[in-house]
Amino acid sequence: MEKVVLKATKRDITGKQVNALRRAGKLPAVIYGHHTAPIAIMLDAHAAMLALNKVGSSSLITVDVEGKEYPALVRERQRDYIKGVLKHVDFLAVSLTEKIRADVRIEVTGVSPAVKDFNAVLVTGLHSLSVECLPTDLPDRIVVDIAPLAQVGDGIHVRDLQIPSQVRVLDDEDEMVVVATYAK
Repeated sequence: MEKVVLKATKRDITGKQVNALRRAGKLPAVIYGHHTAPIAIMLDAHAAMLALNKVGSSSLITVDVEGKEYPALVRERQRDYIKGVLKHVDFLAVSLTEKIRADVRIEVTGVSPAVKDFNAVLVTGLHSLSVECLPTDLPDRIVVDIAPLAQVGDGIHVRDLQIPSQVRVLDDEDEMVVVATYAK
């Protein structure tokens, strides 16, 4: 994935006065985390929304605050669901040399012969995996191919997933990710 860089400036405005920033096309945000005191920042709302729609919560991005770059993860996004816009973003600054723990989403792909031939129903047990690795090794998502699910009752466990060697999974290896079962 290409490197995502967000340009930001520091802001002094806090509280209810940030609504004026939002009306001016700015997105209030904050950076906190690894040996970093919390920094209140503002981003261009349109550019930030376009960039943040392409990244997940386990994607490493760079926040450039007036020339100083912070490698960060998107920790929380607050949205105005009526207008469909971001209201506030929290960034977690990370060290590129220390391991972090994060949740990585699971993406199910493929066609299961059990579903196609026997009308089985897929039941998903996990939607994300807890992993530990360096921020640069953190995968955006873990892809699970359901093609091996040939019979009703077949399942894919955490131990069956293809995980990069530099990523350590913290979830139980016997936990079920997806299973083909009969419909009730």
